[in-house]
Amino acid sequence: MKMTKMNIRTLLLGVMLTGGLSFVSAQTTQTDSTSGTANTTATATASTAQASNPTIEALKKQIEANPKDAEALAKLAGAYQEASDWTNAIDTWKKISVLLPDWAPSYYSQAYAYQNAKDDANAKLAYEKYIAAVKPEEVEQNKKNLAYAYFYVAFSEQQSDPAKAKEHIAKSLQYDPTNQDAIKLSQALNS
Repeated sequence: MKMTKMNIRTLLLGVMLTGGLSFVSAQTTQTDSTSGTANTTATATASTAQASNPTIEALKKQIEANPKDAEALAKLAGAYQEASDWTNAIDTWKKISVLLPDWAPSYYSQAYAYQNAKDDANAKLAYEKYIAAVKPEEVEQNKKNLAYAYFYVAFSEQQSDPAKAKEHIAKSLQYDPTNQDAIKLSQALNS
């Protein structure tokens, strides 16, 4: 058990180092509700680029030797994100979620990757999983990400379920009352 705790701490540190920019970027990414399909050209280009990426290749070999190495998987997911290879990033974050189903950042990162792949429906689902996975003792350190996750869900539901969208945008503003996009959405929903 002690080794598992240490690996999770190491994984968290690794993700913070390799994927920290992704977490911040996700909070400022504009959503596009009109596009529900993945950008296959960008994905194909990213897949070609990652094939010659020595970091990705080394991490893939490391994972072949130990498929349950959550730290290496997190680094690989981060490397895929840096290469804008959203399909492989999503698949890798999903593997981490299977290994560590209670680890909220993996769901947030999945959502971010889905969002960049223009898969709004799965991004929404992953943000909802992230919201559900954040433990009460982790809320304070996750306020900005929670605010963005609630905002994204509210934005996604504004047409289909305005009442739910109002609940989510209120939560978003509870966690980050300065988010101008959330303020605007709240005003639109409540007018």
